[in-house]
Amino acid sequence: MATAETVLAVYSDRGKRGLPLEGVYRQLYRRDLYLRAYGRIHRNDGALTPGVTDETVDAMSLEKIDRIIDAMRQEAYRWSPARRTHIPKKNGRKRPLGLPTWSDKLVQEALRLLLDAYYEPQFSNRSHGFRQGRGCHTALHEITQGWRGVKWFIEGDIKGCFDSIDHEVLLKMLSENVRDNRLIRLVSNMLKAGYMEDWRYGDTLSGAPQGGIVSPLFSNIYLDGWTGLSRRPCSRSTTGATDAGMKPDTRPSSMPRGGKGTKVTTRKQHAYGSRRKPCPPVTQTTLTSGGFGMSGMRMTSCLGSADHDMKPRRSSSGLGSTSAKHCGWNSPMRKR
Repeated sequence: MATAETVLAVYSDRGKRGLPLEGVYRQLYRRDLYLRAYGRIHRNDGALTPGVTDETVDAMSLEKIDRIIDAMRQEAYRWSPARRTHIPKKNGRKRPLGLPTWSDKLVQEALRLLLDAYYEPQFSNRSHGFRQGRGCHTALHEITQGWRGVKWFIEGDIKGCFDSIDHEVLLKMLSENVRDNRLIRLVSNMLKAGYMEDWRYGDTLSGAPQGGIVSPLFSNIYLDGWTGLSRRPCSRSTTGATDAGMKPDTRPSSMPRGGKGTKVTTRKQHAYGSRRKPCPPVTQTTLTSGGFGMSGMRMTSCLGSADHDMKPRRSSSGLGSTSAKHCGWNSPMRKR
């Protein structure tokens, strides 16, 4: 019988090759997987912090692992609500922190081991947040060593990153690669387990609790799918032909001298034909810090652009504000 180490190696190999996973749920029947998970979290400071029950690492035993496995086999494992508390932030505000029970921490770590082995090889090399062996220092090293001739940066902050994760979107992302309905249901039940604050129950309609062991991995999976769109190169059309990205602009402009009525101009949203040089591919990196203090800083570079316009922009997705020097694709055509 294959060991947990062998299974994780196989999952890592499938992740590198871009192959989907099947039968992940039954790996949660392995006692050695839970022992491996126990070895990783039993020394954490939170191991002695209780959740909504008094259960901590002190109550750990092989019999407890066997009871969890039996519940998994019968699909009868039930997540407990997280105990919500608030910790201070540097700006004087407070951040909600969800504290799971010890059994939930153990199952979350076992689940994290399986999914992290698969997804880690697929994450961008420019992502440094909540990943083993990576952090702010590795991101700064990449910038100082590899980012030469950088023209502009984008600095942004995702407001309430963990709290804003859409459950349905995350589950859809997982199901694209993990073809195991039982595991997807287990994750869905975990996300919707709720929380207890001052002994009052609250529903978790969105987000993953800060304090959950698997929550940082879920945020990386979620953000990797989201930022994958922004890594696509800009349109390189150099002809005057109309494409899907070009729309007429019929907004009123300044009235021409000696004339009456409204001057109508045509504006192309992404490219201006041969009048502008094409925007080069956008490269992107993420600077985040381990722990719960930083949701991250995202930096993007654009190399070799001919001219730049300063335009503050606000994100339309509700993920915070962003300002940048950009290549001017959406700016009006300048008079020559």
